Amino acid sequence: HTRRMVEAAGLSYDPSPKLPNTLNALLVTELAREHGLHDAVHHRLMHGYWSEQKDLADEETLLDLVEESGLDRAEAAAAIAERRYSDRVIASTQEANRLGINAIPAFVLDNRLLVLGAQPEEAFEQAVAQLEGPS
Repeated sequence: HTRRMVEAAGLSYDPSPKLPNTLNALLVTELAREHGLHDAVHHRLMHGYWSEQKDLADEETLLDLVEESGLDRAEAAAAIAERRYSDRVIASTQEANRLGINAIPAFVLDNRLLVLGAQPEEAFEQAVAQLEGPS
């Protein structure tokens, strides 16, 4: 189902067979946020995982990907080694859990409605209609 939806959108879908521990990826993404590179790093990591079978748990692979996105490799390695931003990542994870999010993808619409999982476009249309209420 997910493969069909992704490919119908014109994207490639070939995720890594490994389910990685993404803590280090989250740490370097927070570093990227501070340098104005969050979107570039996030998109590179997502593409690497979902389309290129990159193992985001492998530190060298992770550092290669963030460096490709313009983030300084040495600074990213230091952020991982020091566990810099771990408080931020933990707080964000706790907030997501509080909202009922325990998997990805997850979408919170208008801070009122949670849509979990890769859903067809119609599911989002129904969710938006639900938020708008009766016409």
